[in-house]
Amino acid sequence: MHRYKYTIKFLFLLVIFIFFSCASPPVPKTEKTETGGADVLFTETNPITEENPEENTVTIVAAGDNLYHDVMIREGEKGKYEAFYSQIEALVEPADIAFINQETLLAGKEFGFSGYPKFNTPQEVGRALAAAGFNTVNQATNHIMDKGEEAVFATLDFWDTIPRVKVLGVHRNEAERDRAVLIKKNNITIGFLAYTYGTNNIPAPADKPYLVSLMDTETMAREIDALRPLCDVLVVSMHWGEEYQSDCSEKQEALAGLLAEHRVDLVLGHHPHVIQPVEYIRRPDGRFMLCFYSLGNLISAQTESSTLLGALAYVKIKKTPSHNGNEADSFIFVDAGAIPLVIHYEKNFTNFMVYPLYNYTEELMDKHLKNQNKKELTLDYLTGLAAKILGNKEILANPFDTPACPP
Repeated sequence: MHRYKYTIKFLFLLVIFIFFSCASPPVPKTEKTETGGADVLFTETNPITEENPEENTVTIVAAGDNLYHDVMIREGEKGKYEAFYSQIEALVEPADIAFINQETLLAGKEFGFSGYPKFNTPQEVGRALAAAGFNTVNQATNHIMDKGEEAVFATLDFWDTIPRVKVLGVHRNEAERDRAVLIKKNNITIGFLAYTYGTNNIPAPADKPYLVSLMDTETMAREIDALRPLCDVLVVSMHWGEEYQSDCSEKQEALAGLLAEHRVDLVLGHHPHVIQPVEYIRRPDGRFMLCFYSLGNLISAQTESSTLLGALAYVKIKKTPSHNGNEADSFIFVDAGAIPLVIHYEKNFTNFMVYPLYNYTEELMDKHLKNQNKKELTLDYLTGLAAKILGNKEILANPFDTPACPP
């Protein structure tokens, strides 16, 4: 009799365990660093004193250079620019924060639409980005002064028509430069700063040094230190590095060291037009900063094979509130990596579209402009390059897709 009693009790507990194990999706596997790295971020926040504090998560995706050449402007005007991004919406729209480096001005037709060397992109492209789910945009790039200061103001005026989009790196006045960019999602506050190495020898007006955030180390240190106490997670956008070089430069590494010294949590790099490595860098306080040195192009009409492979950063951060007032809340990267992307366009620079590499097919490859006369681009080349540069930080599926528990 007692044996049956304990058997029934065991079965009851087993049913309860199975039920609750399916109550929420599993947490993705955390990448570990070669240094044994617990991917942990600790920041100074107001502690929450609860007996059973709730855990919150925030997801961030980040894209590289949105770079529009003349042929892309003409192609987009034939239809809708939204189609260019349709294949990555499933990676962008679900994110809490979706960042993009808008390489070029969006100043309006009165400044003349143009590609290389002095760019101005139709504002419809910005609307397409917002429609795809991007909500945080960097404009601090080497091309921001291509059409002069009034074009910068016009670009800011355009983004004002889409209030949910936060713009980084350019400012109308000193007060805007001094205003912290903070985004609060799921009880986690993310602070943003953005910098560019230069503006192609077209300087901002001497009386408007606030117009574009440049990489002056003293200014960067001061601004980072001022923002650090105001946010749980500090993200810095860096327009840096050497074009078409898949290895990060010594200057990038030195600047990354500066960011780590000042307790930055996440670095989003762009400008080289090719992807560069992703790594955790130990901060002096013992924690780790996650650095995406370059995300490459999101979309462009460049033809060098290496420029056709981009990456979408994916980061999931979990906040665990403290149990008492004597401890700070803790933050960990529960998942982080890069999703390789392919820039697709066909004969005569038509049918532009960006695809996740895991969805790119041999049939699409055969249609690529690079393969019209002879086979210049292969899936083996793209998959090999992604694996070589991204290593164990490569993500080969949609991280927002989680396996469902059985009914």
